[in-house]
This record gives sequence, C-alpha cells and structure tokens, in this order.
Amino acid sequence: SNLGHAQAAAGVAGVIKMVMAMRHGVLPRTLHVDEPSRQVDWSAGSVALLTEPVEWRRGSEPRRVGVSAFGISGTNAHVVLEEPPEVALALGGEPAGVVPWVLSARSEGALRARAERLAARVGELDLADVGLSLASTGAGFERRAVVIGSERAELLAGLGSVTGGQVVAGRTAVLFSGQGAQWAGMGRG
Repeated sequence: SNLGHAQAAAGVAGVIKMVMAMRHGVLPRTLHVDEPSRQVDWSAGSVALLTEPVEWRRGSEPRRVGVSAFGISGTNAHVVLEEPPEVALALGGEPAGVVPWVLSARSEGALRARAERLAARVGELDLADVGLSLASTGAGFERRAVVIGSERAELLAGLGSVTGGQVVAGRTAVLFSGQGAQWAGMGRG
C-alpha cells in the first residue's frame, strides 16, 4: 500500500520494502486505511491490519515474508523472502583474500602524500575496513592509485611504491559480449 502506480516495478518495490522491513525489524503500517474491512473475519488466524508501524521481533526462526504482485495483464507473482542467517565477522587479523586500497588526489604529489599519510596511520586497523572506507568515502579525483594485497606488509609495500612514484602500468581491456554470453578466459590478453 505504500507504493502505487509503479506498473512493472510494483513487485520489485514490494520486495525492496519487505527487505528493508526485515533489515530494520519494523513492519510498516498499511497506508490509506483507517479501519479494517468488515468483510474480513480478522479474528480468524493471525492476520492484522497495521495502523501503526510494529516492531518485528526475532523469534527462533528467521523472519519470512510473502510479497505478491498482480499485474493488470493477468501476470501474477508471489515471492517468499527469508532473512539471511547472521554471520559472525572476524575482527582484526589478516583478510581472507586480496584487499584493494583505492587512493585518489588532484595531483601526483598529493597522491603520494596521501599514500604516505595512510601508511603512517594504518597501524593495526583492520585491512578490509580500511579498504572499504577508502573505496566508499573518498572523492574520485583525477589521479588514482590502487594498492592490493592480502597481508599488511604487501599493502604497506604498495603504499611505499606509490610514495616513491613507482608506476605499474596495466593494460585496459574492453569487451562487449552482447547478450551476456561469457566464456572461460574471456578477459585474458
């Protein structure tokens, strides 16, 4: 009831709405309805019209929700969504794989200075957290460098290369595969 006249996107909007409800643990109120219909026996079963947002408490089972979409052309769909299991994140230590550290600045000198400051500050911070912060919070300036590594020493050595002005040029590959067709090794030289 929150999103109307979305045509083909109505079903997706309902899915997004329910994913957000699971994520935040709140069932949204039903809009545009002040009192329940008298044509429904609301006492039979555990169905309720939500006139206010309701906390969606976690029980012993994961939260599940059904989303239905009914198209004017007769296309109907029903999807059952279930929240994912909680994953315990390991804090600290070395990452399980390669981590990129993305740096950018307005000039080469500023880029080197940024790499030097990062190397001095990184200390014992979680390597993946540093990578996420660099990739998601910084502005994308003209000069860029990406340092990759799976261990702290590799990443710090990479920052040293940036600070020292050592450039490792890569090759750019552009591939237009048409309708999504892919094959093994399609990005290799």
